[in-house]
Amino acid sequence: MHRTFFAAFTGVALLLAIAPFAGADKPVRGGKKVWSGLVMATNAPRPRPAPAEMHRFDRTLQHTFGYNQFDLIGVSRKALQSGEANWLATSKHFSLRVDPRGVSRAGYRVNLQLFQDRQLLLETDATLSQSGPLVIRGPQIGAGQLLLLL
Repeated sequence: MHRTFFAAFTGVALLLAIAPFAGADKPVRGGKKVWSGLVMATNAPRPRPAPAEMHRFDRTLQHTFGYNQFDLIGVSRKALQSGEANWLATSKHFSLRVDPRGVSRAGYRVNLQLFQDRQLLLETDATLSQSGPLVIRGPQIGAGQLLLLL
């Protein structure tokens, strides 16, 4: 079973894909490896293909957010450790901090914080699913939009 939810957090739209996940509210000890990306979404007259890491869901991003070009400006593959603040994808001006909160039936529970330089733009609790990405629409930047993918 796969469900998609939309919600708003202080002007930031959140697309969350949730599917069943093995385990019940257990603390995270071994560290789950998480891919994260900061993506600049724009409309280009001749769009370049999406980066390889995004090929499996670039069409969904196009339909959901209305942009035709996606550039990775920051990427990370890191094992998250419970009880530790983890800095994932970072770019010149943006950074994503993730605090693991444990595992539930719905997925891997985390607290997310998006920073622009040193200013906190967004903080929310979310659940990462093994079957689909978590995508958060960030701030408008020039003619584009920042997207966070985990």
